[in-house]
Amino acid sequence: MRVRRDFLSWLALAAAGAATAWGLAAAPAAGQAGSAAPGAQSIPDFSGIWAHPYLTGFEPPAAGPGPVTNRSRRNGVGNFQQLVGDYTNPILKPQAAEVVKAHGEISLASRGYPTPSNQCWPGGVPYVFWDFLMQMYQEPDRITMIYRHGNETRHVRMNAPHGAHPTPSWYGDSVGHYDGDTLVIDTVGIKIGPFAMVDMYGTPHSPALHVVERYRLVPYDDAKDAMARNAKENSRTPGADFDASYRGKVLQLHFTVEDEGVFTMPWTATITYRPAVGGWTDLICAENIHEYYGGKDSAVPRADKPDF
Repeated sequence: MRVRRDFLSWLALAAAGAATAWGLAAAPAAGQAGSAAPGAQSIPDFSGIWAHPYLTGFEPPAAGPGPVTNRSRRNGVGNFQQLVGDYTNPILKPQAAEVVKAHGEISLASRGYPTPSNQCWPGGVPYVFWDFLMQMYQEPDRITMIYRHGNETRHVRMNAPHGAHPTPSWYGDSVGHYDGDTLVIDTVGIKIGPFAMVDMYGTPHSPALHVVERYRLVPYDDAKDAMARNAKENSRTPGADFDASYRGKVLQLHFTVEDEGVFTMPWTATITYRPAVGGWTDLICAENIHEYYGGKDSAVPRADKPDF
């Protein structure tokens, strides 16, 4: 299988995903098993496998500044086969707008451009939030979050401050705490790589990127507006599934992004996860790095030099 610089290259791999790894098939249904330590029953239980099989993922807010969305539409919904970011979004500083516009022009020319996903690089946050499946492991002193694509893994230190000068890393320095029924994760120090972007439209970020996530279990009816906004913006895609008749609690991620080097203002978006059905599948980047056009190799991490 060839690594391609078009968006659908990795998507096609979903059908060939390997069977469940690390015993994840035996994981409890989302939100149903108790994972809180004794004496910590007030901590919300986010265990299980959560699905959000929509591209390109981010749900715009009901009001206020929101993420870059797709200017290319198909049946009124963002066309994930042609990624043309809205470079007129007022959140973008002029230089960032030019970067988004340039990526869109590549798509309009019927070519793909490199992203962390199709170049086998870690995506960072908030980019990784597009992934269809997420599983969270809660421990008293840390939280581990695993995403299906490439087994991308994040580590969150609980009840600890950021270091004075955190060493930049692909998923940044993430610290968390519980605010009542809400898990709050604050991330800084996200590393700048060759394909540094906060979304699939090529929206760049600088070392000043700061992301705050808030996770809550909310009743289905309370999340209907967000899910309706999602359906108007993002396309349902294969590779993960949920029970469309499910009306129990859902896991809602509300996140805020600020980066004074790129954005004129902070902006927000949402991801509304529902319990996954069908278990966990692994989606691994292809090993053949030669492009199907252009006569060159993709810039995947290589063993002959340290990439990380």
